Amino acid sequence: MGANLPSSAGPPDATLAAAASRLEELGRVSARSSLYSTAPVGFDDQPRFFNAVAALETDLTPFELLGALLLIEKDFGRNRVLNMQNGPRTLDLDILLYGDFVVGGATLEIPHPRLAARAFVLVPLNEIAPGVTDPRSARTVSQLLESLFPVPDNDTEAVVQIRSEHWRAGAGTDAVGGNEP
Repeated sequence: MGANLPSSAGPPDATLAAAASRLEELGRVSARSSLYSTAPVGFDDQPRFFNAVAALETDLTPFELLGALLLIEKDFGRNRVLNMQNGPRTLDLDILLYGDFVVGGATLEIPHPRLAARAFVLVPLNEIAPGVTDPRSARTVSQLLESLFPVPDNDTEAVVQIRSEHWRAGAGTDAVGGNEP
């Protein structure tokens, strides 16, 4: 999940906290990462993003889940038709992995097609699920992250853990992260 523009919920960190709460309507959020400030990718002339990852246990099919996530995005002011690709947005919710499913299609691709190339995804995902395997590459999240950054702290400005009262206040008792010191 990511955002770099305010929404009806408030600044981007408040939007992500509210969106994480909305995920509970779709199943059970079993873990959530800390919140990170990340450099924009693809279009540099925009504010930094706030990013996090949540693990959701759901009975929805991948396509049902995608539809529900798009409705949540819309509720927070995202208009995918009018927004430029990789441009600023109020909320972006993506399905990174769905068990060991591999889905390839025009509207949904699982695992996320750019999962292995995005530090802003792998850093928070590694925080909550380092041993989960990408079914496409058969590599764990921690292995994907290590291959992206073979030298520790190689790109320290790209993904920076941040404190947020909004995010911390929304962390459930079973959630990982959100309670950074």
